[in-house]
Amino acid sequence: MSNTRVLPLLDLEVSEVSEFAEAPEAVAPCCPPLTERPFTAEEAETAARMFKALGDPVRLRLFSAVASHEGGEACVCDISDVGVSQPTVSHHLKKLKEAGLLTSERRGTWVYYRVEPSVLSAMGKLLTIPSAAA
Repeated sequence: MSNTRVLPLLDLEVSEVSEFAEAPEAVAPCCPPLTERPFTAEEAETAARMFKALGDPVRLRLFSAVASHEGGEACVCDISDVGVSQPTVSHHLKKLKEAGLLTSERRGTWVYYRVEPSVLSAMGKLLTIPSAAA
């Protein structure tokens, strides 16, 4: 049984979905780069939810632990050593999932978390400053 959610950070067209595995650069972020134009209210809500979730040091450590874990996913048993109790770890992981930054899948008694590569790509594009035209 999978608990995977659709991530709100992306605006993929049907043609991009099949290409994503080979070409992550084809992923479009939810919002334009900050320097492109002002955000709409919806774009600002989505980006703020993501940044608010990452604004907590424990959540940022958990997000980093999952993102950098071998194989691109981590069992909750592998990432619980962040200086807080296990119930607090679960709370923070839930907040990261609600923000669309993590997905999870239960396998037996353990839950495995994954940062979708498309999320990292979308976050990077949001904060990218375009290079000057030559």
